[in-house]
Amino acid sequence: MRLGESTTNGHHAGPLGHTWPSADTSRIPHWVYTDERVFELEQKKIFGGPFWNYVALSTELPERGDFVRSWVGNQPVVVARTKSGGVSVVANRCSHRGMSFCMEERGNTKTFVCPYHQWSFDLEGRLTGVSFKRGVRGNGGMPEDFKLSDHNLTTYRTTERNGVIFASAAENPPTFEESFGPDMLHYFDRVFDGRELRVIGYQRHRIPANWKLVFENIKDPYHASLLHVFLVSLGLFRADQPSRVVMDATGQHAALVSRRGQQAPNDVTAQIKTFDERLVLNDSTMLQPAKEFPDENTVVMHTLWPNVMVQQQTNTLAMRHMAPRSAGVTDLLWTYFGYADDDEEMTLRRLRQANLQGPAGLIGVDDWEVLAYHQQGLASAPEETGVVEMGGRGVGNEEHMVTEAAVRAFYVHYREVMGW
Repeated sequence: MRLGESTTNGHHAGPLGHTWPSADTSRIPHWVYTDERVFELEQKKIFGGPFWNYVALSTELPERGDFVRSWVGNQPVVVARTKSGGVSVVANRCSHRGMSFCMEERGNTKTFVCPYHQWSFDLEGRLTGVSFKRGVRGNGGMPEDFKLSDHNLTTYRTTERNGVIFASAAENPPTFEESFGPDMLHYFDRVFDGRELRVIGYQRHRIPANWKLVFENIKDPYHASLLHVFLVSLGLFRADQPSRVVMDATGQHAALVSRRGQQAPNDVTAQIKTFDERLVLNDSTMLQPAKEFPDENTVVMHTLWPNVMVQQQTNTLAMRHMAPRSAGVTDLLWTYFGYADDDEEMTLRRLRQANLQGPAGLIGVDDWEVLAYHQQGLASAPEETGVVEMGGRGVGNEEHMVTEAAVRAFYVHYREVMGW
């Protein structure tokens, strides 16, 4: 379905007996964030559906045999560089008894071996060995008709674009280019332009909130000028800045684009209670940007359905990878990166600016606390609905940030996939 077309009609029971409260997406039911049955259905239809899930950066697998653990929805996976130099993504779940066989975050190996019963697999997930397959001194052993090839690991389709690896559980997913469309590819290729990437750090934390709230937080620029005192007071992100909200044709993906403003007060800041022009940093080097992209945009927050946000906050670049754990818990995995040709000064600049975001970032801490309380409130009244009408009830690109259009667009696509 494309934006602008009619959505599934409200007031008709859909999956799990739930009914969407409106014909459009200006109303969002609380149960969509709290019902564990909805969460399980999302794992099948969204994360297990015909979509491309981010799993790793290619630079994390420079050598054959390199691997990293990752997630596709709530499913643990292992991403590996194969003997041929390609990439494989396999379920981190032994085909024998279902144990997660890989405990290391990253490493190099020729074979995956499950420690429980020593079943071994090659890097593409093929079962290559079973201990005591023929028994011991005539005792035990597997049946004569047991075939190794019948017990390979679950595998995912993979694709790489400019140093970023994605995986899909679908047999025949659309191409990456078809999935994202020209506008979203423009913003993707702006950061991932073919230059070799270099990882400069990792962070991870657990948020007691539904994964969609985490996603919506980036699709909702309207809150940033109100919640984040640091952003507003130092002129990093304000409602009066030149900005855009750009979506693909389906509402799956969106980019929030903005240009840094000034710290000086004006008629807009006069309406913001939290604005404080006296707020200054003892060390201002953290806020000193260096131009590195052809345009003048200082913030581009790119949400890619279904599980990742690409962050450009001035010179800090990061992948925010969501790993949903339950209806009310989401792990957020951060991979900070730059380019292989960055000089030392640029790397230090990226690291300093990383203090803005992350688990304890000057901006991030506001979001994590608010999301936790948001989930708490939703869980207390799952039968009620939320209002998403800032900027109207429609969907589509906007030339300002006082809007919830990208959130509404997200739920147009969400309802189509889920059946509501």
